[in-house]
Amino acid sequence: MDYKMTQSVSERIIREQRKIENKRRLVLLAFAVACLVGLILDVMTGPSMLPIRDVIEALLRLTGVEDTTHTIVYDLRLPVALMALVVGASLGAGGAEMQTLLNNPMASPYTLGLAAAAGFGASLVIAFGGFGLPIQYAVPIGAFVMTMLASAVLFLFASLKQFAAATLILVGIALLFIFQSLLSLVQFIASPEVSQQVLFWLFGNLNKATWTNIAVVAVVSTVCITLLMRDGWQLTALRLGEERAAALGVNLTRLRIRTLILVAMMTATAISFVGVIGFIGLVAPHVARLLVGEDQRYFLPATMLAGAAFLSFSSVLSKVIIPGALFPVGIVTSFVGVPFLFWIIWSKR
Repeated sequence: MDYKMTQSVSERIIREQRKIENKRRLVLLAFAVACLVGLILDVMTGPSMLPIRDVIEALLRLTGVEDTTHTIVYDLRLPVALMALVVGASLGAGGAEMQTLLNNPMASPYTLGLAAAAGFGASLVIAFGGFGLPIQYAVPIGAFVMTMLASAVLFLFASLKQFAAATLILVGIALLFIFQSLLSLVQFIASPEVSQQVLFWLFGNLNKATWTNIAVVAVVSTVCITLLMRDGWQLTALRLGEERAAALGVNLTRLRIRTLILVAMMTATAISFVGVIGFIGLVAPHVARLLVGEDQRYFLPATMLAGAAFLSFSSVLSKVIIPGALFPVGIVTSFVGVPFLFWIIWSKR
């Protein structure tokens, strides 16, 4: 009798778990469809609207597509649309692992000062020249180098023994204020024209995307995310608390440093090409966590897809708010992110 009852309970638990996993797969599928819809809408919208049929035919490389339409799609709009998806996925994944690692709903590459460091690095290049390099290459390199420098400070504190994750948030906030102050100093001493260029970069801009830039961001993000997925069970265990994770055999210091390095590489690469686009790494993880839970097997892919869809639709909005004008996409993401930030503060008390 006891054996039959135990077997019945086990079968019921297995059925419930399968239902949960099927629901998670449907969520991933829904996010993927949203990314596809966002991609098509992003290619359609612009100074000259393209019919959806022409866009789909051009994307599928069907015969009969006009040369003008083909040029607009592949040379002008598709790189921007793909960059929105790749950068959104990268920033979403970075924010997800920051929140998991630090057990803090406010953690993201933006709030930990990495974006501010990138802005300072780009502003130095814009204000004082590319140091012998063409400006189109020097700006991303400057942003990347300064972001990795800020990350090195985080690595240093994370490597200290008995260093609490909550304290790392304070280090990130300190970095945020330091680099914002330095950025303000550069804008103050620069000419009005240069200061305007810096400000435009800080707003975030996808329109300088090229196939080379997309390839670089995609390759770096793919490698980093693959390595993060290998640590999936350790990161999932970390959500049980640091003491329990350590009891399960997780090396917290090593995991913390490895995750920070991967997130820093991924987000620094993305930010260096498109500028500061905030709140993707803050909003996407919360949406994914609400729908699929903390299991990294589903949480990380869901966050990537949510971030990609979020930035893709933000790109569409940036082109239709003021038709014919170049509206920075970073402003659009902030309009969504700031109310969401207030909601997090209110719900978490």
